[in-house]
Amino acid sequence: MAMHSKFLGLQLCAFLKCAGTLCVSRPFFFLYFLCALIRTPTALVVLPIYFRPHGQIRRYMTFVEKPTTSENYRIESDTFGELKVPNDKYYGAQTVRSTINFKIGGVTERMPVAAGKLNDHFPLVVWQTGSGTQTNMNVNEVISNRAIELMGGELGSKDPVHPNDHVNKSQSSNDTFPTAMHISAAKEVHDVLLPGLHKLHNALKTKSVAFDDIIKIGRTHTQDAVPLTLGQEFSGYVQQVHYSIGRIETALPRIYELAAGGTAVGTGLNTKIGFAEKVAAKVAELTGLPFITAPNKFESLAAHDALVELSGALNTIACSLMKIANDIRFLASGPRSGLGELILPENEPGSSIMPGKVNPTQCEAITMVAAQVMGNHVAVTIGGSNGHFELNVFKPLIIKNVLQSIQLLGDASVSFADNCVVGIQANTTRINKLMSESLMLVTALNPHIGYDKAAKIAKTAHKEGTTLIEAAVKLGFLTKEQFDEWVKPEDMLGPK
Repeated sequence: MAMHSKFLGLQLCAFLKCAGTLCVSRPFFFLYFLCALIRTPTALVVLPIYFRPHGQIRRYMTFVEKPTTSENYRIESDTFGELKVPNDKYYGAQTVRSTINFKIGGVTERMPVAAGKLNDHFPLVVWQTGSGTQTNMNVNEVISNRAIELMGGELGSKDPVHPNDHVNKSQSSNDTFPTAMHISAAKEVHDVLLPGLHKLHNALKTKSVAFDDIIKIGRTHTQDAVPLTLGQEFSGYVQQVHYSIGRIETALPRIYELAAGGTAVGTGLNTKIGFAEKVAAKVAELTGLPFITAPNKFESLAAHDALVELSGALNTIACSLMKIANDIRFLASGPRSGLGELILPENEPGSSIMPGKVNPTQCEAITMVAAQVMGNHVAVTIGGSNGHFELNVFKPLIIKNVLQSIQLLGDASVSFADNCVVGIQANTTRINKLMSESLMLVTALNPHIGYDKAAKIAKTAHKEGTTLIEAAVKLGFLTKEQFDEWVKPEDMLGPK
């Protein structure tokens, strides 16, 4: 065993050279494991770290079992007995047992696993043990057998690299899996979500500036209100996205706290003093993110409040994007029978039966994304509330939904910015027409003739189908000259 320990780090480093180019599958991109070796006097840890995909095509596995013969499978065992394992797979008995016990959902519900050279060696689905133990052992078995292969050994022999004794040393699924959850969430936030939100923020800000001098009628309760500029309207969207970025950044410090070192229940059994700190420091070095060891491992194993908090921020972002996209598509409704104040880019045909129809598809896509994220947050909320005693057992569900929300929001923000926002134009002719016809310009008369008389002018004009100035003069409340002096949309855009 001493000799095995001596060469284990070198052999696993060789494994890294062979497998280190793998990335995570889209759209779920959850569990690709880059093995970070953290050495202590008595422990070697292989820590799962997750990375963003770079255009790989995801390959699917099915649950269809191929006929097996003694020539294409080997016999491996776990503590429950022997099982047949395909000879061409690096996983072992515990992974096979999980595929037998959890045939739930098929290929679309696979655990978001490795994509690349070792894709077929990670067949497990999300719906498994709530601690993620089967996936953790899947990883341990793959690393063990790949290391054995590189050392010229026999697959499944567990010698000289044992999936539990060596690969899982100083670890438990209960601390490794939540550590991986936090690393993957933080990486995706930095690599996908924040860049997407910044891009959308900048695109909206550019439009806000460009539209700053276009005066239009405001709307409250979907009814006419007082004027504002189109730039002011868009500035509200800019601020929403700015706050969205801030909410995510506020949630990240708790995500940077890692559970590694807590082992089974948070006590750190079977680790050495300083182990947890070294793990966190190594992860921080590898990722370039400020990961630290969690100050209380009991909390980090038994609860996932940090991820619920992050999901809550994602949910709020979804609410913001839903509002922004709905506003834009309603303002662009028409082109002749709607509001028609905005002109959106024409990206594709909109109807299989109505020639020439073009739809606000980017708005529709991002609102569907928002709805999905809101639903994901419900699942994460329920999962986060189910931390019983020393362990939360909804871990795969929580991270699946959090990662999907991050990716969807990040990608949708980029798509919405590139394919919609940057190409938005103001229909100034329509904007001016609607503003001149609005009855709510009468609000400017309140300081001069009072609310009641101003209301009577508006109601009279509406009832008789006349303009405000015609109704005001007819009622004798003011002259045409006074109306022209007091009712100026450009003077109604802010305090005086």
